[in-house]
Amino acid sequence: MSAEKINPPVRPEYLRTLKTFEEARHQRDLPLATRIFRRDAFRKFLILVALAALWEILARIQNNDLLLPSFSAVFRALIEGIGSGELLSKSLVSLTLLIKGYLTGILCAFLLTSLAVSMRAWQDLLSTLTSMFNPLPPIALLPVSLLWFGLGQGSLVFVLVHSVLWPLALNTHAGFQSVPETLRMTGRNYGLSGIRYIAQILIPAALPSILAGLKIGWAFAWRTLIAAELVFGASSGNGGLGWFIFQNRNELYTDKVFAGLTMVILIGLLVENLIFLPLERITVKRWGIQR
Repeated sequence: MSAEKINPPVRPEYLRTLKTFEEARHQRDLPLATRIFRRDAFRKFLILVALAALWEILARIQNNDLLLPSFSAVFRALIEGIGSGELLSKSLVSLTLLIKGYLTGILCAFLLTSLAVSMRAWQDLLSTLTSMFNPLPPIALLPVSLLWFGLGQGSLVFVLVHSVLWPLALNTHAGFQSVPETLRMTGRNYGLSGIRYIAQILIPAALPSILAGLKIGWAFAWRTLIAAELVFGASSGNGGLGWFIFQNRNELYTDKVFAGLTMVILIGLLVENLIFLPLERITVKRWGIQR
């Protein structure tokens, strides 16, 4: 045998730094139009533009501003309402009430579900209460809330708490029940119990269900608030977006009615894309539960 076969040459070692998947995806040599179209915000914007164009076409075919004003007329009414500050002040009133009822409902829901995972009796109570009150429309409680709390913010907050409490409690409890037994055993082996067990084991594992409950509770509360303001009007002499829509409907300002409805939709889109979507990316995807 030759000396080269016995002692083969040793190749020099080197260290190669690999790019992450996100870096590699963004640095691909793709056309500009393709990169723009791949952005979620751009595709959603195109959908909104298509819906606005369809609205404008249907309004022009209808040719009756009292029944269906055109998108351009509603857009002008929306800009005028924002510029005068009327729509912004009405939105602030509604959002203030919504935050009070929403946060109170969240606290009540987590209190009930925390008790339900600790004792069988509390679990039976929660199951019974959700079966009773979750199908009950929140707006149906308005007469009762008016009798108990009077014509004011207390009545609206009570109805909002009802709209948030039961769907969130149901989703949170279902998420707690679906936590794998291995995670439960891990928590018990580390000596976790009570609040620490719930905070460090159950809540991280049940995040998808909790976030789904928060989104459902937000949607229910927002719809309930607008409907409640439409039913009995202003709260303590200062109405919100629902009262704005109700007033303009009585005065046959249909463009302002649709401007108020558009404001309700815009607030919903902002909450979804600026609060819940980043929350899902930061929490759920960070824990590796979703793609």
